[in-house]
Amino acid sequence: MQWSPNPGKELVRLFEGQQWARYPVRTHVVQPGENIAEVVRQYVAPHLQPGDVLAISEKVVAICQRRAFPVDELQPRPLARWLSRFVTKTPHGIGIGSPVTMELALREAGVWRILLAAAVAALTRPLGIRGMFYRIAGRSVAAIDGPTPYTLPPYNRYASLAPKDPDGVAQRLADQLGAPVAIVDANDLGVEVLGASREVNHQLIVELFRDNPLGQGSQQTPLCILRRIA
Repeated sequence: MQWSPNPGKELVRLFEGQQWARYPVRTHVVQPGENIAEVVRQYVAPHLQPGDVLAISEKVVAICQRRAFPVDELQPRPLARWLSRFVTKTPHGIGIGSPVTMELALREAGVWRILLAAAVAALTRPLGIRGMFYRIAGRSVAAIDGPTPYTLPPYNRYASLAPKDPDGVAQRLADQLGAPVAIVDANDLGVEVLGASREVNHQLIVELFRDNPLGQGSQQTPLCILRRIA
């Protein structure tokens, strides 16, 4: 198979002096409820070689787990509308700064935990202490994604939660494929390995995904084979 990088990305990146190719794998538009193992088996298994690592976008795992929701079907409660007004908006995304994503946060973490996180953040932010909201609310709240115009339709009108049990999902896929698997959340703010099988070198994944070689738009490449090359 002839591999090529996504537009604006390089195919090869260095890690600890060694060259690693990042082969983005194009798929169909994955639908809610599909089996991620079947998707991986169909598109990745025929191309794997010994020593390869598979990286998967966290969003496609969330879609398969039915943890992505059309914004038109989310009905934010008044508390979600009120709390979202106090979230700092950044150029990198709305996070939970919209009523629909705040509604997901309330569902995921519970009302009292979100209220506690908001209260602590309000007290500590004037002191220059940042990040307390997500420390209390939890990583699952920090990973909530809102709709973005550059995402492939129909998911440009979806809000999504983080995958459930990402370590378990990664390990089960690794056992089936015979290759290490990482579930990755990569964006302009940074890279985080949300889940990984036992053999994964987390620092390798972070370094190879700093420029996010995957694509969420017309690229349709939620999977990426990482391969060390001579």
